[in-house]
Amino acid sequence: MVNLKNYSIVLKHFVLLLTFLLLTSCGNNKYSVSKIEGKKIGITNNQSEVTEIENYIKPYRDHIDKDLSTTLAYSPEVLDKSKGEWQTNIGNFLADVTFEKCNVVFQSREKKSLDMCILNHGGIRSIIPKGNVTARNAYEVMPFENSATVIALKGEQILEMVNYLISEKKPHPLSGIQFTIGSNGVAKDILIQGKPLENNTIYQVVTNDYLANGGDNMTFFKKGIKRTDLDYKLRNILIDYFKDVDTLKINSNKRIIKE
Repeated sequence: MVNLKNYSIVLKHFVLLLTFLLLTSCGNNKYSVSKIEGKKIGITNNQSEVTEIENYIKPYRDHIDKDLSTTLAYSPEVLDKSKGEWQTNIGNFLADVTFEKCNVVFQSREKKSLDMCILNHGGIRSIIPKGNVTARNAYEVMPFENSATVIALKGEQILEMVNYLISEKKPHPLSGIQFTIGSNGVAKDILIQGKPLENNTIYQVVTNDYLANGGDNMTFFKKGIKRTDLDYKLRNILIDYFKDVDTLKINSNKRIIKE
């Protein structure tokens, strides 16, 4: 007579052994991609499909176009980065606006005030025309996704920055700082918020994340004591400013003076 109990035990062991063998055999197999195939599917060959797609996205395009084209403020003059040796009206404007809007955020978060702002001349990609100003102008001037970042720098790094500006000979946007280039090409009378630069003082400098990472050879930012990312895109700073004012305020006071 067959012992069912013993048969059941043997069956369980057999199943466990089979499972183990399957798992170990699967674990030893290594798979790799040997070939990837693809093909282009044209949508312009069938005019009815193109029309259908256009009709589908039209409401979204019209909505975005309306938002971008709505007048937010008025500019009393053309703001252009091509006019000016050491500074430009659009550079002054962008630096002042960035300083103003970011100072509010920084004070709220860190309970400290900003001391100065520096942006890069190459980051300005268009003009702001005279007349009505829209969000579209902000996207044209600053099409990149750069955000505001505050770097705490010692006075000696601010001096490196000043020497960099003199050597670059480009009108990088500045706010909160003023200095004179002497007849010997050396900086003097460096003022931060109207006070003489002190080597051991810590200054809060707002810039964009590209420069904060050492972009445009602004390596002095890599020596910063502390970094605070504000998560505030420069483009949105500009749009928020447009919404807050009726007429753009352009400050023409000199930031760099050459003897």
